[in-house]
Amino acid sequence: MPRPSRGVVRSCGFVILRSSTPQAKTSLLPRLATERNTLDARIGGSAEGAGVNKAGSPVLRVPSSQTPLPEAPFHTWKFPDDTPWAEFYRESGGYRLRFPGLADFSLTADGNTVTAIPVPGVSEGTIQHLYLNQVLPLSLSKQGKLVFHASAVEFGSGALAFIGPTGRGKSTLAASFAISGHRFLTDDGLVLAESGEGYDVLPSHPSIRLWHDSEKQLIPPDVKRATPLCYTTKARLLSGGALSYCDSPRALRRAYFLGDGTAKKIEFRPINPTEALIEWVRFCFLLDIEEQPLVAAHFDHVARLAAQPIHFRLDFPRHYRDLHRVRRAIIEHAGGDPSPD
Repeated sequence: MPRPSRGVVRSCGFVILRSSTPQAKTSLLPRLATERNTLDARIGGSAEGAGVNKAGSPVLRVPSSQTPLPEAPFHTWKFPDDTPWAEFYRESGGYRLRFPGLADFSLTADGNTVTAIPVPGVSEGTIQHLYLNQVLPLSLSKQGKLVFHASAVEFGSGALAFIGPTGRGKSTLAASFAISGHRFLTDDGLVLAESGEGYDVLPSHPSIRLWHDSEKQLIPPDVKRATPLCYTTKARLLSGGALSYCDSPRALRRAYFLGDGTAKKIEFRPINPTEALIEWVRFCFLLDIEEQPLVAAHFDHVARLAAQPIHFRLDFPRHYRDLHRVRRAIIEHAGGDPSPD
């Protein structure tokens, strides 16, 4: 399940070589701002034309200390050292997501309404970040949307997706493409919507999160940075200027599942629908993994996606100096030119 690394300064796996990152159907774009104690998160409709988040206005309550809840969590995301990152509880009328020491988020059973309850002293920026990158994808999954731990970039009139666990370089690839003129659609929380015989990638929040080493190697100094957060050393880089962002849906042309970086050269390998299904399921966001009808419907939906002839494994040596070669190889593999680069 998607969760951040802990106690890791750099997790993208790249090596620095010392010697020589009813509304219009066009967007899934969360826009958060504080207005009279409310987080305004209006989200555009899906490619099917239906609203993705019908309520769209998570309420920010007065800060409150986290007290023990009466029931044990039915699911937990944990850090590598086994301490909880997020705890999933059922409560009357819906769910509660607890990020220990940071905030609770209450969600209605349909996922359409979210209420944030920060721990005293936690910044509004932290609450926004948690909502965008953790809670919103889970909320959308409860609404029947396909949401994955993946990044995506524009490729001509289509899009390329990069899927894998934390540390495989999804954000680094997205940033590398974006600063080379291939606009990014999402840094994480990839949302896909069926469209005709294929799937559309819906745009997400216009920012990319990078560890310091990738930021230093890839990002020009004039790119705007969001306020640092208390629980991660990752920088959140805002779109604009050199970091180009696509705010319209793009048809998914290729889905690349990233290897662990042990390859000696750039390697592509097609995978069959069964393999693709297993990989997509590994990296999906699901709010309630015990709700059998929803899980079954989700599985069927993912199986249709996996049947598309667009899935490949991709691995390459993780050296920043080689990123331009990796980018060119991906472009060639995906069908050639679609400028820029």
